[in-house]
Amino acid sequence: MADRAQPRLNRRRLLGGGAAVAGAAGAAGIGWGAATLTHREHDRDPAFDTVPFHGRHQAGIDTDPQGQVAFVGFDLLPGADRDDIIGLLKIWTDDAARITQGKPALADTEPELAARPSRLTVTVGFGPELFTAAGLTELRPSWLKPLPAFDIDRLDPAYTGADLLLQVCAEEATTVSHAVRVLSKHVKSLVRVRWVQRGFRNASKGQTMRNLMGQVDGTVNIAPGTVDFDRLIWDDGSAQGWLAGGTSMVLRRIAMKLDTWDELDADGRAITLGRHDSTGAPLTGTSEFDEPDFKAVDQYGITLIPPSSHIARAHHQHDGERFLRRGYNYDDAPAPGYVSNSGLLFASYQRDIDAQFLPVQQRLAEFDALNQWTTPVGSAVFAIPPGVPTPGGYLGQSLFEGGKNTEG
Repeated sequence: MADRAQPRLNRRRLLGGGAAVAGAAGAAGIGWGAATLTHREHDRDPAFDTVPFHGRHQAGIDTDPQGQVAFVGFDLLPGADRDDIIGLLKIWTDDAARITQGKPALADTEPELAARPSRLTVTVGFGPELFTAAGLTELRPSWLKPLPAFDIDRLDPAYTGADLLLQVCAEEATTVSHAVRVLSKHVKSLVRVRWVQRGFRNASKGQTMRNLMGQVDGTVNIAPGTVDFDRLIWDDGSAQGWLAGGTSMVLRRIAMKLDTWDELDADGRAITLGRHDSTGAPLTGTSEFDEPDFKAVDQYGITLIPPSSHIARAHHQHDGERFLRRGYNYDDAPAPGYVSNSGLLFASYQRDIDAQFLPVQQRLAEFDALNQWTTPVGSAVFAIPPGVPTPGGYLGQSLFEGGKNTEG
């Protein structure tokens, strides 16, 4: 006799029952490796570590940097308006609140991949033109505009500008990939992807990461949770009330000429950077975190740290030029005949791009010995709205609803 007919599972049933399917998967503990872990082992495995989603600030900025990142830039589709943007942000808020805590998003077709959050954070940013599409140009911060043209730039439109940003970070690449896919496919009727930039960073706990030139990268930084961090990174809402608890972000894609960099000896690299590659110490010190002395000279009266060196040009000239630096390496597939297509995804976070970031960038563009081996090929700026303090609100609510940021 013929087998009893089995019910057919079509796309409508799958998507319509997505919440139930995802909820059942989560409740049953179905996940990547979850079925073989005891409760005690589950608690010890860092793959199950989570970073809180709700809070005054968005996670992913004062969070201890994770090992993997994807920056995704989106453009609004023609005709998208204020209501469309709000709808998109509500979807992203709901999805991010779930997947960052190890729960599948609604209609998640791979709920197993959500089971390893691995310190996943999702950070959302607004580009300059989003305010035009939303009819809110008067609420756009004065610093939210493309950076000035610099002579050192060779910007590729494929990595420049965007209306919306997703910064997705986690310790595992699979977690990042799944999160990007979930967050992107649920809003594809409203936006198109402009670029995706993936990066990685590796360092032992308490150590500074190294970029692909071998240099320690991010020695001079502002520690989260300090008075300086609150003062220099988080916006206080004095200029735009809706932005209180948010910040700004500059993303620069910097290509590295590793083949010619490899030709430099240790002394040449030290003079170019102003630090020793081996220890990260400034040329006037013995350890990485020694304060560089830019006035110190040798027996011939020559400054020990050349004024043209990278750290001399990048060092803040006053307190108001300090900002949070975060770098991620990228190592993409090269064109045929080349060995590498590598560089740094450099993200900076600050209250005011014009006051804090631009003066430093202008000095680097005017002259930096490292410019011979580095070329900015992508650039974008974003306003990072405050976080969602409690469930029921959505990212950007204070912008779209006149200061409300807690209840939906």
